[in-house]
Amino acid sequence: MDAYDKGSDARQGQDGPGGPAGPDRPDGEADAAETTAPEADGAPEAAGAREAADVPEAAGAAEVAGAPEAAGAAEVAGAAEAAGAPDAAGAVRPAPPGTVQPAAPRTGVAALSPRYQVGAVVALAVVAVAVCAHIGMVFLHLAPSNTLTKQHGDVVDEWVFPEFEQNWKLFAPNPLQQNVSVQVRAEVSTADGEIRTTGWYDLSAEDGRAIDGNPLPSHTQQNELRRAWDFFVASHDSDDRPVGLRGTLSETYLRRIALLRLDRDGAAGTGGVVERVQYRSRTTNVEPPPWSGEKVSDRPTVRELPWWSVSAETRGAKSGQAAREGGAA
Repeated sequence: MDAYDKGSDARQGQDGPGGPAGPDRPDGEADAAETTAPEADGAPEAAGAREAADVPEAAGAAEVAGAPEAAGAAEVAGAAEAAGAPDAAGAVRPAPPGTVQPAAPRTGVAALSPRYQVGAVVALAVVAVAVCAHIGMVFLHLAPSNTLTKQHGDVVDEWVFPEFEQNWKLFAPNPLQQNVSVQVRAEVSTADGEIRTTGWYDLSAEDGRAIDGNPLPSHTQQNELRRAWDFFVASHDSDDRPVGLRGTLSETYLRRIALLRLDRDGAAGTGGVVERVQYRSRTTNVEPPPWSGEKVSDRPTVRELPWWSVSAETRGAKSGQAAREGGAA
């Protein structure tokens, strides 16, 4: 009983199978463990030391257990790098030296052959020069009188008129405030050889009726007659004499418009031919608003032009009529 009690005072665990004095350890190591063993109050430190000593062993075991997986992951990563796959950050890693990358397809002018590339460059240069020249001509036409327009005004006008004519009427401080009605009548040679004069045809009123209520009126109905009359007024003096070549051209333009409109209205009648035409305009001021206090005359101004022969324009019509009569006979 005393021996048992004495044995109970000894440190537990040192005589067991895994203790210092067990069969797995030599006696010398057991004595050294007893000599350096910490006191009872230092037991937690000894337990922590044993845990720390077990951590490398566990990590090593994990490394040994996961060695095949790590090797496989390394192979996959190496294959991705060789293929130029993007990494986790989204950047594409460059291919290793010796890898042939496919060339990017060429687009645009670069896709053409050298001969066609030269042709495309020359065409673009010509278009650029033409556009710059056109813009410069229009600018000189609209700009105030200067040295260039005084010396080369004829060249500018030949380029601008009549296709590229510009004006400031839409943006003028005092836009057009008049109603202009253009009318025409004709002298007709009838089939029995007589000459008769038709009444006045109000061409402006005909265009107005064609535009009124039409959501998509034609450009001819809106502007042909109006622009032709403005062209005539701007190129003639107060005595209705043409100023330069543009004045003569404006008269020819108005004669042809008159023949087209009179033929559409059947003014010549059956067998008749228009020999001469005469224009007149009736201009009336637009009444200003009551709050402006402006006073204008409400009396119309009439401008009557001389008779114009249209024999040159109707020569083809007479030939066609004679041919039809000969065929009928």
